[in-house]
Amino acid sequence: MEPPEDLEGRTFVEVMSEKYSPENFPCRRGPGIGVVVVPTACPKGSPMKERLNLPSVLVLNSCGISRAGERAEIAAFCAHVIELDLSHNKLQNWHEIGKIVSNIPNLDFLNLSSNPLAGIALEPRCAEAFSRVRRLVLNNTQVSWDTVLLLAREIPELEELFLCLNEYSSVSVSSVVCPTLRLLHITDNSLKDWTEVRKFGSMFPSLETLIMANNHLTSIQDNKDILQRLFPKLRSMNMNNSGLSQWDDIEKLNFFPRLEEVRLQGIPLLQTYTNAERRSLMIAQLPAISLLNGSVVTDNEREDAERFFIRYYLHYPEEELPDRYHALVTKYGKLEPLAEIDLRPRCRAQVEVHCEEKVEQLNIRLDQTVAELKKQLTTVVQLSTNSMRLYYIDKFSAFGPEEMRYNTRGLHSYSIQDGDEILVVPKTK
Repeated sequence: MEPPEDLEGRTFVEVMSEKYSPENFPCRRGPGIGVVVVPTACPKGSPMKERLNLPSVLVLNSCGISRAGERAEIAAFCAHVIELDLSHNKLQNWHEIGKIVSNIPNLDFLNLSSNPLAGIALEPRCAEAFSRVRRLVLNNTQVSWDTVLLLAREIPELEELFLCLNEYSSVSVSSVVCPTLRLLHITDNSLKDWTEVRKFGSMFPSLETLIMANNHLTSIQDNKDILQRLFPKLRSMNMNNSGLSQWDDIEKLNFFPRLEEVRLQGIPLLQTYTNAERRSLMIAQLPAISLLNGSVVTDNEREDAERFFIRYYLHYPEEELPDRYHALVTKYGKLEPLAEIDLRPRCRAQVEVHCEEKVEQLNIRLDQTVAELKKQLTTVVQLSTNSMRLYYIDKFSAFGPEEMRYNTRGLHSYSIQDGDEILVVPKTK
């Protein structure tokens, strides 16, 4: 598909000149000084100033950019630029993008997210312009997978690739691998079958981080030998909100030889468990994982989780026990169930109310205040709330009565137990 001409959009040169002019960007941040050019170097009618306060990181997102502008002006001002954010613009022509990139010789990071690049063909000779980029962001561009493969082939030191929100449901394998890619971020696509994920391993053999949250993967279909061969260096994997529903798939994560960090929140398998059960069962199943869902797994937490795991499966039939259960029983032995202790705070207490010669048994709520207790006692001792003083007597304490002088204090703070006493003393007039 031929890229459409956009004569209404702005050029990269125009936007850069406007944003980073001394009037609009007077403070130069970061290393270096403002870039100076001789006025005669700019063509007649050029929007460029004699001096721009250009940082090494250019942020030109949402500026309506659709074209590059003059190559010479880009080259004159951007020799020191290492990062460029062109997201949310109107770029829909790879040739124009190539004009920008090819004239920034030290460019390391390029963000083209949310530019309308769907169906726009990238020619191999144009792709060569991206050869120095190491980190490339193409989120929500709907670039074709063939375009991704072409860029990966033409960028010899590509390390990080971001391809979120591009509606990929399948991917093809390139005959040329990309041996330098360490991070692939492919969240919010439509990948369902593990056979597609398997291709990432053969294309990117040095992959260390694979982020594919919010896809629809239902299982990990490969065996131990294949996973070890395809993902020898993978250290971190994010499969949040995937479709994993079997513990067998969790066990297969142990087959990735260097995997130490996983994120597995929002998967169907864990929906019926409490938060504490989810984390404990996952930690026990994954002995090599040191970071689970962003939280460090300590040695104490791992031991508690593994002991919990044994007790959780204690009464399961032999044929339903996971392999990990037997390994942990070998480590800790068969554990007895923990005694059930009710640690919930008491909410009521049976107390003796003493007022002069009168003694009454009363069941009181401990979630109320002293003022509310006084109100409850008015009908018992026949005194108004303003005419009584209250004293709490702990039956097991060696100390004397404690006056309940603060009306807003909660009764629970006195640690009242069954059998304790409340002494009501009428105020003297």
